[in-house]
Amino acid sequence: MKKIFKFILNTIPRPILIRLSIVARPIIAFILKGNKFTDPIDGNSFRMFLPYGYGTQRNNVLSPSTLSLERHRLLWLYLQNETNFFTSTEKIKVLHFAPEQEFYKRFKKQTNLEYTTTDLLSPLADVKADICNLPFPDNAYDIILCNHVLEHIPDDTKAMQELYRVMKPGGMGIFQIPQDLKRAVTFSDDSITDQKERAKIFGQYDHVRVYGRDYFDKLRTIGFRVEEVDYTSTISSDLVEKYCLAKGEIIPMVYK
Repeated sequence: MKKIFKFILNTIPRPILIRLSIVARPIIAFILKGNKFTDPIDGNSFRMFLPYGYGTQRNNVLSPSTLSLERHRLLWLYLQNETNFFTSTEKIKVLHFAPEQEFYKRFKKQTNLEYTTTDLLSPLADVKADICNLPFPDNAYDIILCNHVLEHIPDDTKAMQELYRVMKPGGMGIFQIPQDLKRAVTFSDDSITDQKERAKIFGQYDHVRVYGRDYFDKLRTIGFRVEEVDYTSTISSDLVEKYCLAKGEIIPMVYK
């Protein structure tokens, strides 16, 4: 199964994958029904989660029902338990980059959100836009979700500046990235062009860097106040295992 999923991830373009997964998801979820692992996003349980990874495949990562990964389930739990994202009685203006399937319909249905999605290629995007040149006014959004996007962007400094520009003063953002916390300094090398080599070194064929611990300081140089939240440390080990979370993953919370 690992080889099949690795082949699919590395050969089928992401917009097509999104469309295909919408059809395949309910079939896979039915086949894998069980009670060992639970997706906290929809509450459904399974005997196993699917493997995932463009380079090295990880076991029990992809939820059969929502197609969430570890980072998505962690983000959901944080938003649900630590913020008023789901409960605010006042309208929250939200900008969501590269909207994930597991969130898209759920966030769209929330009456307390004024919800806008954006991306260059995603079929789920309301606004097709370049993150380095956004068509939104200054100080426009209360919350910005930009998760696993910046590692794809050659000029991530410009992208961060645009995120800062369109966030309201007092606003909040969550800018998750794949990060090697053992690495002090972010690594990039434009001379590596072979897709297999890029997947091996950067974790995915279309990534342009591996972020180190200096990611948080780079956000601070843009003007953000940054909190490095290890939310899994507040969750019992039993639930970390049951929800298939990545122990020690940091949520980068940013504020303007």
